[in-house]
Amino acid sequence: MIGWVFIPGLELSRRFYREAVWPAVVARFGDVPHSAARVGGGSEVLGFDTARSADHEWGPRVQLFLADGDDRGPAIHAALREDLPKEFLGHPTHFVGDGIGVMTPTNGPVDHRVEVTTPAAWFAAHLGFDPRAGVSTADWLGTPAQTLAEVTGGAVFHDPSGVLSDARERLAWYPDDVWRYVLACQWQRLGQEEAFVGRCGEVGDELGSAIVAARQVRDLVRLALLAHRRYPPYAKWLGSAFRLLPTDLAPVLRAVLAATDWHTREAHLAAAYTALAEAHNALGLTAPLDPSTGPYHHRPYRVLRTDRFARALIDGITDPALRRRPLIGAIDQFADNTDLVSNVPLRRNVLRHSFE
Repeated sequence: MIGWVFIPGLELSRRFYREAVWPAVVARFGDVPHSAARVGGGSEVLGFDTARSADHEWGPRVQLFLADGDDRGPAIHAALREDLPKEFLGHPTHFVGDGIGVMTPTNGPVDHRVEVTTPAAWFAAHLGFDPRAGVSTADWLGTPAQTLAEVTGGAVFHDPSGVLSDARERLAWYPDDVWRYVLACQWQRLGQEEAFVGRCGEVGDELGSAIVAARQVRDLVRLALLAHRRYPPYAKWLGSAFRLLPTDLAPVLRAVLAATDWHTREAHLAAAYTALAEAHNALGLTAPLDPSTGPYHHRPYRVLRTDRFARALIDGITDPALRRRPLIGAIDQFADNTDLVSNVPLRRNVLRHSFE
């Protein structure tokens, strides 16, 4: 694409909708009641897109949400194939690819990325439930944080009925009990391996110690995001999201990953544990807990005993069923297989069985 200049995807989508898509729809169908947005998958929805993003499923994209029950979606989609400009702001509007599309010039009909749908259909496909009807505890826990970030991120360009805004507001953040529960489960994960950095190192397994430390760093980053009421995205954007938090933890966590011996690794992790414990106390969700590290029972490994934080959070939950639930967490806290968490029916089925 000679002469192509990168602009953030959300701005590209906003202009594409207002200057190309909507005028084409009006010309054929008149003033169709609708909402318009750029939400769902894509690095631009989280604000992390760069020029590199243009190599797949990035470009002039938008969702048109017709009113539930409006069956003109296929006709509008077909009309846009003929009526959309073949290029917008230097970007081809035609996408080529088997499942993963790439902007490609064309002289024929445009295989565009204007998704014409309805709120009910889109929520069912992406969430497995319609938030306008309410969000159950199982709905919250069965939805990966990445998906919640995709639905509540991005931008809404037109929503006179408020249908999208209302649904996004309902999903903006976990209810208090659910937030306490996912925080508790994140602390619990840390506690399950916090002594292993030292134990692996003590037997000369520096590789094993480093692997455990890296896992702890990942869980600390996710914990920090949850504490700041930010949905942790998946691995590609986890560090980018963490970098936006008002915290100075990054140098300590980088030092953990750079350490070449377990004593140094453990010392930096201890500092990170204490910092997150102090941040927890500042939230006021529990009575203040001692943020200092100490030995692991009678063994000389520095730990925070994060199970204390998990128990205190669970004790503050008012929903008896959630308080009794095993500390396995939301779907992406106990399963990180992409083929599971990206499959809506499968992940909801797995979560449903965990409630039985």
